[in-house]
Amino acid sequence: MNDQVTEESIPILVVDDDRDLLELLSIRLRRAGFAVSVAESGNDALGVLRSQRQRAVVTDLKMDGMDGLELLGEIESTYPALPVIVLTAHGSIPDAVTATQQGAFAFLTKPLDTEELIQTLNRAVALSVSPEPFEAVVSSSSSDSDRSDSQSWRQPIVSRSAIMESTLQEAELAAASKASIIIQSESGTGKELLARAIHGASQRCEEPFVAVNCTAIPENLFESEMFGHKRGAFTGASRDRAGFFQRAHGGTLFLDEVGEMPLAFQAKLLRVLQEQAVEPLGSDSLVQVDVRVVSATHRNLEQEINAGNFREDLFYRLAVVTLKLPSLAQRREDIPLLAQHFLHEFRSDGVARSFSSAAIEHLLSADWPGNVRQLANVVQQCVVMGRSRVIPENLVVRALKGRQSRFAPLAEARDRFEFEYISRLLHTTEGNVAQAARLAQRNRSEFYKLLKKHHLDPAHYRPMA
Repeated sequence: MNDQVTEESIPILVVDDDRDLLELLSIRLRRAGFAVSVAESGNDALGVLRSQRQRAVVTDLKMDGMDGLELLGEIESTYPALPVIVLTAHGSIPDAVTATQQGAFAFLTKPLDTEELIQTLNRAVALSVSPEPFEAVVSSSSSDSDRSDSQSWRQPIVSRSAIMESTLQEAELAAASKASIIIQSESGTGKELLARAIHGASQRCEEPFVAVNCTAIPENLFESEMFGHKRGAFTGASRDRAGFFQRAHGGTLFLDEVGEMPLAFQAKLLRVLQEQAVEPLGSDSLVQVDVRVVSATHRNLEQEINAGNFREDLFYRLAVVTLKLPSLAQRREDIPLLAQHFLHEFRSDGVARSFSSAAIEHLLSADWPGNVRQLANVVQQCVVMGRSRVIPENLVVRALKGRQSRFAPLAEARDRFEFEYISRLLHTTEGNVAQAARLAQRNRSEFYKLLKKHHLDPAHYRPMA
């Protein structure tokens, strides 16, 4: 056998509960130059997709348990940019119609023409976004000379999860168009970061990116802030002022929490989007603007429409493309990477810190209702309160509890003070236990008991040799 798989081979996933056919397909596709992963069931296939990025999926239709159409539905909802080719020995018009309606890239019947499958795969891969290496993680504070300029737009995104990669692939496809985009996700997931990345991937990347938080604008100032005003338009308007639309001319206007926008202003915004022109307050003439609008919300706007809080026509104008950012709980494999990224970002004393393995395990198992923003907050507290190079689990536990409750029980508050006090002593004495005990006016044996109670290792505070 002379398989042609190389480091540059395109990764694809083949799913079939017939082991013999699965092996045969794998051999033929590897000979054609693909890097083939296999799964004998739909559930196994979803497991592979959660851990490995693929460029296409080939799945049998009739399988025990989860069949090909069910698998197609799962993939479509979680990895909508991933092309799926459906195979069946029971080819029929209804099956083909159902598969294509659910988003299948192609529907091929058995006995299979291998050349046709290879050609179909090549077409599917050519239309998909070429992914970065799964292990590549780049932050805004790091550099990587091997990373091509064409992928610089995604440098601030710290991730190696398959679900996040799927979102980024969709974002890159959407960025290349002129369509308005809305990002729907929970609070704290990084909607503005994704919006900036979309701007960076678009043809407008050299023009302004203007971010507007709709919750921060008083209702009576929306029109002035968005469209600008002329001098004397109202009391206090001492000079002409350009609105957000004028400032974003040629570039991207990001409307964060657009679901909080007053209903009375929504009709005016719709008119501006339709006419691509604004009329500043106090002016009797229109100002043409060329703006690409990216919006974001944590609300379900369809429900807001039904409740009468959001205009349906504005929704369809804003949501030509809808992107959904995963919650942090849906991309837990990114937690260690993000935690280390924030450690680097928040350090102010030049000391390189890391989390203990127990601390990482605790971070991985936490609920994270506040998503990435909460993780950043927890890491920052650990950096501020920690004095050793290795951040222990109990400091992470305290930081997480601090986010959950405004007031800690007295015993817990006492323990927290004790931990922080001893940690500062060790930092001051550079891990010298005898000196730290003298400063605390405690004997060494008592001080060692306190160290054991709080899982503090003096060696972590000593200067590196």
